[in-house]
Amino acid sequence: MSLLVVGTVAFDAIETPFGKTDKILGGAATYIGLAASYFTKEINLVSVVGGDFPKENIDMLNNHHINTDGLQIIKEGKTFFWSGKYHNDMNTRDTIITELNVLETFDPIVPEEYQDCELLMLGNLSPQVQLRVLAQLKTRPKLIVLDTMNFWMDIALPDLLTIIIKVDVLAVNDGEARQLSGEYSLVKAAQKILAMGPQYLIIKKGEHGALLFNKDQVFFAPALPLEEVFDPTGAGDSFAGGFIGYLAQTKDISFENMKRAIIFGSATASFCVEKFGTENLVGLTQEQVDDRVQEFIDLVQFDISLV
Repeated sequence: MSLLVVGTVAFDAIETPFGKTDKILGGAATYIGLAASYFTKEINLVSVVGGDFPKENIDMLNNHHINTDGLQIIKEGKTFFWSGKYHNDMNTRDTIITELNVLETFDPIVPEEYQDCELLMLGNLSPQVQLRVLAQLKTRPKLIVLDTMNFWMDIALPDLLTIIIKVDVLAVNDGEARQLSGEYSLVKAAQKILAMGPQYLIIKKGEHGALLFNKDQVFFAPALPLEEVFDPTGAGDSFAGGFIGYLAQTKDISFENMKRAIIFGSATASFCVEKFGTENLVGLTQEQVDDRVQEFIDLVQFDISLV
């Protein structure tokens, strides 16, 4: 199934207790596309960069079967840049610099060759931009997944609620689920959010795994215990990419298959956090991915008798 990914392609500068980087490749769409590329080879990208964006980065995306015909290059502009510093617990961070640059005036254009997309992944962007993407599609995709964050809940809630009605799957973290719903219990939060429109809800809990809800069922997948976490930047986007990439590969968007997709998403996210930025998502082998998924299977597999 063809996959359309919309989101940021950016530069990041990251500092964690394990070290720091200069400007490196980042952005939600970058992480999503790279993670998805290990499961599907039909990935189309819509984003924007400036004239400072290296051609070798575009070549790398192309080598991962990511079609960049929808990547706008504003030659006189600069690429979106974010700099942040993580605290010792790696769960909290301070934003040092945010430079929107070409993202500030980004008007997404969906090329004609992208119009037949069957799956749409709307990475973290302003709800107004996400709505403009939906308005351009002549045929509704079979599945629309939306990722968002608390920032948009703070400054663009009406637009966010408008697009939530239009999507099939919403992905947020636990804090965002509580903010959006006004409920502390994640079960109650899920019920309220599902009543807003989506059929499915994913609540990401970082090192504590992820929850998948529909109106009648809930599924929990753990995160893989890792010896070292170097950089959590992009972990949620990598999770989303592995999730929707697996759905594209299997051509099955049922709740039962989404449960499997959660595991594959968790596996790709676990690769992401082991090195800075996108470094560990580039050039993985199928054997590495399969071995990591097997680690998840071994982690939760057990026999039990209730007799």
